[in-house]
Amino acid sequence: RKLAQRSERVKSADLHPTEPWILSSLYSGSVCIWNYQTQTMVKSFEVTELPVRSAKFIARKQWVVAGADDMFIRVYNYNTMDKVKVFEAHTDYIRCVAVHPTQPFVLSSSDDMLIKLWDWDKGWACTHIFEGHSHYVMQVTFNPKDTNTFASASLDRTIKIWSIGSPDPNFTLDGHSKGVNCVDYFTGGDRPFLITGSDDQTAKVWDYQTKSCVQTLEGHAHNVSAVCFHPELPIIITGSEDGTVRLWHSTTYRLENTLNYGLERVWALGYMKGSRRIVIGYDEGTIMIKIGREVPVASMDNSGKIIWAKHNEIQTVNIKTVGAGNEIADGERLPLAVKELGSCDLYPQNLRHNPNGRFVVVCGDGEYIIYTALAWRNRSFGSALEFAWSSDGEYAVRESTSRIKIYSKNFQV
Repeated sequence: RKLAQRSERVKSADLHPTEPWILSSLYSGSVCIWNYQTQTMVKSFEVTELPVRSAKFIARKQWVVAGADDMFIRVYNYNTMDKVKVFEAHTDYIRCVAVHPTQPFVLSSSDDMLIKLWDWDKGWACTHIFEGHSHYVMQVTFNPKDTNTFASASLDRTIKIWSIGSPDPNFTLDGHSKGVNCVDYFTGGDRPFLITGSDDQTAKVWDYQTKSCVQTLEGHAHNVSAVCFHPELPIIITGSEDGTVRLWHSTTYRLENTLNYGLERVWALGYMKGSRRIVIGYDEGTIMIKIGREVPVASMDNSGKIIWAKHNEIQTVNIKTVGAGNEIADGERLPLAVKELGSCDLYPQNLRHNPNGRFVVVCGDGEYIIYTALAWRNRSFGSALEFAWSSDGEYAVRESTSRIKIYSKNFQV
């Protein structure tokens, strides 16, 4: 746990991409910026007397954009605290604002059942209106793999996928038995997945290419109010009005952990690419946690070749390429050329060369895969709680609490 701050009910949470800041919007009508390194409040400003249900950083403009129950969108410069723009955006509560990653666009969704696209380069003109939902539109989010498209979650029990240039939805995902509160895209890897959370107390993982539900995550005891795919780790995070945050494995969908900080209902999750920090917004405040571990999963053979895992991607480097002629000071970065070796079919929790360096074993999620060290070809695999090489290239696998298998050099039991 990296930060814990008590406050009024938190309705949204966002992380700044470069500053150590958390942006929280509150039910009381305020917006706060916390510094999670110094554990202090950097800024706090009263936006309105009504709930501010969504606020986001627009870091490239040094702005904060906020949508509130008074139907107005407000834009502030977070350095000077000046108001950049204030305009009436909808005819009912604004539930969500989403910032386009590269274009000058902000999406807003509302209880008036509409989604609107605003272009700040055109004086915040509304350039598109998206109609199709028959109840409150609770959340909108851009697709990071195709930023011309976005998804919306609504209390009409559906999720709709839209393209920026078209007023009608491309298609609808239907499967929750109650209203859908939240939606997020899978950011890592190449799976075309969405996750949604609903008042039916479940979260669902969808394949938006086949338009089918891949998995239903059950276990929360109340409405699921916030969901996300972690951008760096193979984890799905779900927050609920039952007060818990659940961490699920994003491949096996197994429940890995349940967090309960006793701050009542969960309303918001914030995260960003390149960071293992997660922000959770509650009835009674904000918590920041850091998940995963600092130590890289890596192995070096006797000849100076290092192989390591960056998520599912495997990279390699040869320390011998530095050469004896190079004077390197202690603690200096080595000028090494990193090479992509390939990817791994499981999420590596550790990897180890065999004694002669020809093979590498990758272990994780109760399985192992042995690859050739040079070409990264799969040579053998199986289930393993633990794995050990012998000094002459044989290996042993602990399959269960009572069963160990020993294999010869040519992968035979």
